[in-house]
Amino acid sequence: MGYNVAIDGPAGAGKSTIAKRVAKEKGYIYVDTGAMYRALAVYFLDKKINPENLDAIAAACEGAEVKIQYEQGEQQVYLNGENITSRLRNEEVGNMASKVSAVPEVRAHLLNLQKELARTQDVVMDGRDIGTCVLPEADVKIFLTASVETRALRRYKELEEKGVSCDLEEIKKDIKERDERDCTRKIAPLRQAEDAVLIDSSDMTIEEVVKAITDNIV
Repeated sequence: MGYNVAIDGPAGAGKSTIAKRVAKEKGYIYVDTGAMYRALAVYFLDKKINPENLDAIAAACEGAEVKIQYEQGEQQVYLNGENITSRLRNEEVGNMASKVSAVPEVRAHLLNLQKELARTQDVVMDGRDIGTCVLPEADVKIFLTASVETRALRRYKELEEKGVSCDLEEIKKDIKERDERDCTRKIAPLRQAEDAVLIDSSDMTIEEVVKAITDNIV
């Protein structure tokens, strides 16, 4: 049985950044769920399945096995034993992944693969429903949050650095609306698991957050 760390929280809380750092420090696998969706997209493209044909997409899922491994410190994604990492960022793959990610059978198939990965490997997984739905028996559960103001400012600075013009108040509004959607959606809503450790990173550095989480890993 692998050692599992689940990190949940709202948009902009820094979950992926923190999860990757924790995984690297502990030598665990960071489960990149986005990469897993792209791997399935590669499978559907190779099978020449029309993304509009939901029945064909659903039926094809069972033939795809996706695994994530780290080799020389770099994430490698395997589809049915073949390393397809170099294909994951292709535009057609991204487009296919976007179209099929809403198919319930695709989500269910990846959920099974994620659970199997967590059963056999030491993993860090982040999202909205990891501690409540995906890995309810995780050894460590973290609910990572930050104030709307802090999350908006982080996003504002990130966009500014990329040369994208943006409005801080508009970003705040978008984050509040996304929080509302995430918390009220019918399937796997965002909520803190009863046994999760709450960490508010509003006034913390990345290093401080990573330490707060690793201190809970025994």
